[in-house]
Amino acid sequence: MRIGLISDTHGVFDPDFRRFFEPVDELWHAGDWGGDDAFLQQFRDFKPVVGVYGNCDGYPARYDYPLYQFFEREGMGILMTHIGGYPGHYDPAARRLIENLRPSLFVCGHSHILKVQWDEHYRMMTMNPGAAGIQGWQVVRTALRFDIAGGKISNLEVFELPRKA
Repeated sequence: MRIGLISDTHGVFDPDFRRFFEPVDELWHAGDWGGDDAFLQQFRDFKPVVGVYGNCDGYPARYDYPLYQFFEREGMGILMTHIGGYPGHYDPAARRLIENLRPSLFVCGHSHILKVQWDEHYRMMTMNPGAAGIQGWQVVRTALRFDIAGGKISNLEVFELPRKA
């Protein structure tokens, strides 16, 4: 299964990101969607979506998506939440979820910093796709694409765009 991972769009979903995600089977959005219901519908019309709401999201994102999701794909337990942190520096609420659910993959957004890192303590991969929107301090807008099969991640690709209004 091929996955597209995006976060912190803040109301922007460029054609370049759509092209990058064209071959994916499912799109995961780690919060801070921005925009109204029509904006969220663009994602649902494009690909099947799994998502969470972020701290900057109002309604309808909070109606349509939960604070966190725990789900399975191809033998891998995945935990997704917007504010998460990274190995050794998890948000307390995220750490409690990690300890209770024991995912193989932890996905978050919020920081606008692309980071893919193995967590030896919890024996899980952590992924933050950075920020795809133009709001924030990041210089480069980013997203990830990868495959999951047999409980393993492979073919990880990073997509980058300059931050332009």
